[in-house]
Amino acid sequence: MKQIILAMLKAALEKAHAHGKLKSIPTMIGLEAPRDPAHGDIATNLALAMARSEGQPPRAIAEIILEHIVLGHQVLEARAAGPGFINFRMAPAFWQGEIRRAMRDGAAFWRPQIGDGRKVQVEFLSANPTGPLTVGHGRNAVLGDTIARLHEATGYATTREYYFNDGGRQMKLLGESVRARYLEELGREVSFPEDGYQGDYIRDIAHALKESRGDELADQGDLEPFRTAAVDAIFADIRKTCARLGVRFDVYTNELDLIRGGAVDAALAGLRERGLIAEYEGAVWLRGEPLGLPKDAVLVRKTGEPTYRTPDIAYHIDKLKRGFDLIIDVFGADHIAEHNEVIAAVRALGHDTASIRAIIYQFVTLTRGGEKVKMSTRKATYVTLDELIDEVGADVVRFFFLFRKSDSHLDFDLDLAKRQAPENPVFYVQYAHARLASVFREAEKAGYQRPAPDADADLALLSDEELGLAKLAVGLPEVIEAATIELEPHRIPFYLLELAGEFHRYYNKPANRIIGADQSLTMARLYLAALLMDALRNGLQLIGVNAPERM
Repeated sequence: MKQIILAMLKAALEKAHAHGKLKSIPTMIGLEAPRDPAHGDIATNLALAMARSEGQPPRAIAEIILEHIVLGHQVLEARAAGPGFINFRMAPAFWQGEIRRAMRDGAAFWRPQIGDGRKVQVEFLSANPTGPLTVGHGRNAVLGDTIARLHEATGYATTREYYFNDGGRQMKLLGESVRARYLEELGREVSFPEDGYQGDYIRDIAHALKESRGDELADQGDLEPFRTAAVDAIFADIRKTCARLGVRFDVYTNELDLIRGGAVDAALAGLRERGLIAEYEGAVWLRGEPLGLPKDAVLVRKTGEPTYRTPDIAYHIDKLKRGFDLIIDVFGADHIAEHNEVIAAVRALGHDTASIRAIIYQFVTLTRGGEKVKMSTRKATYVTLDELIDEVGADVVRFFFLFRKSDSHLDFDLDLAKRQAPENPVFYVQYAHARLASVFREAEKAGYQRPAPDADADLALLSDEELGLAKLAVGLPEVIEAATIELEPHRIPFYLLELAGEFHRYYNKPANRIIGADQSLTMARLYLAALLMDALRNGLQLIGVNAPERM
């Protein structure tokens, strides 16, 4: 549709310019769907954008363009509206052709190939192996995974990466915590380390160590066996939890490798050469003022250990060197300042950071009965992601995590999530797909088969209401394209809810019985039903949610 309207507008501009009616021909023409469908299928603000250069009112420019436009058979009308918009309405024949094209082309229609093989890296989740994944980690995982799915589906060469650190002070404390619980398992009295890791998962790891190693580690001063056992067990759990959500990774990158390989020292040396290092209070600092940052940031603590941001600087340099066309970082709102410091330092070291984009997500609150859910008793001071999946299911978790813009706080209503009712958006969308599947089961009983793409269905029999459903369905590729480019995966569930709602309203009217006495109308409606089912299934697949055929 956009290509058809663009071609018409360009031809009209050239003709008006040749006739001396317009002074110039713009190179950029904006098109978007009107907010109110009554205004047409697509509109342009071209006349408003030209007003200053032309020295004429936008409405007058719109009328000039319309005087020189030639409508093809696929466009029903073009009208000037408001202060100077031009609204276009496509002919029914155009939409009938789009329905057939969607059915004929299948995945090639639903998944616009805009990536052209360009390399994209999505780094997400990246939780250090110190404990089970929490609900907050879950939002990160689902956002990152869905962004990766969108890029894969639209033709990008996509790498999913997990960045972690299994060394440092945190991991030392983890090893000490497991060692203390191990000694308790052996019946020894021991003082638990201050700020040690709590929760039964530490006891489980310690118990497994006792079962496999007996008391041979009791008098060993080395923490490495305890740290290694903890990392192995926790990472195994992290992978299992991710698998439950359909989340996978292609690459695991360890922060320690960057430190041991000299990349962190090289970054520090580069910053020092550029006068961006300050040393005071026993620590090494990144100077904020020369980089336009609000304050200095610690790079190396008094203990000699680098802070998180220091290896991150080296890590982003490493990403850039790997030749990705787009680098996407998914992180929580508490990391905004640190990310800005990292990017500023990478840029100061002479690297182009234009390809790095950050997705910042806000936090999740679980509620039940309008009240914040109490913390887990088994896993210490947080609700684990596994507990949430156990309660509401993976489909609900994924859909709910995506059903708000990432930069909006998410209230996860457990009562709503478990409700099998229209107010639950997951149920509402999945039920639409299941309803359509039931239509085809009934059609088969009545002697009809699911229409083939080239089926001889008379789509001219479809009503305006049915064509409206078709328009919404074939609009999915534009939604996918926008969600991918803007890194806004929430657009997909929003679209699915709208499509499901329009279908349910249509289906609930007795006059819209799909399988009826009129065989030609039945075939046309079955063709439309197949289109709607394909749109719902493809949208759900892209966000990692099942499209059930029975509910």
